[in-house]
Amino acid sequence: MSSLCIGLQAQEKASFNLSFNHQALSVKNVVQSADFYRNVLGLEEIINRTEKEGIKWFSLGDGKELHLISLLPGEIKINKAVHLALTTNRFNEFVSYLDKKKVMYSDWPGEQKTVTTQADGIRQIYLQDPDGYWIEVNSVAAK
Repeated sequence: MSSLCIGLQAQEKASFNLSFNHQALSVKNVVQSADFYRNVLGLEEIINRTEKEGIKWFSLGDGKELHLISLLPGEIKINKAVHLALTTNRFNEFVSYLDKKKVMYSDWPGEQKTVTTQADGIRQIYLQDPDGYWIEVNSVAAK
């Protein structure tokens, strides 16, 4: 490959300035899933600009969004390594809130009602939405 090609590739790669916009999840029942994200995680539902039935949008703050989509038929395959990570500076209060609501959570290995503290001091838990998607809630915001 010539040095001209290498230089062009580097310029092209740096010029897009991509940033995170939204996470979309395929869900079985958009009403049930929306209830979870609204009433368990406390996310604010925002206007679904597609105006299509079977889709709900939620704010993740700072212009970031979560889109719940129940338009595609078929099985949803879930894997814990694919997860949505949220952070809070009120981590202990959030864990207590989950306990009061009897919402199950675990650490990464799967031990229920257990909080993991990473080597860097970040605390984290994992829970699942009605479709089985994994959600990490951590204390990064508290640092």
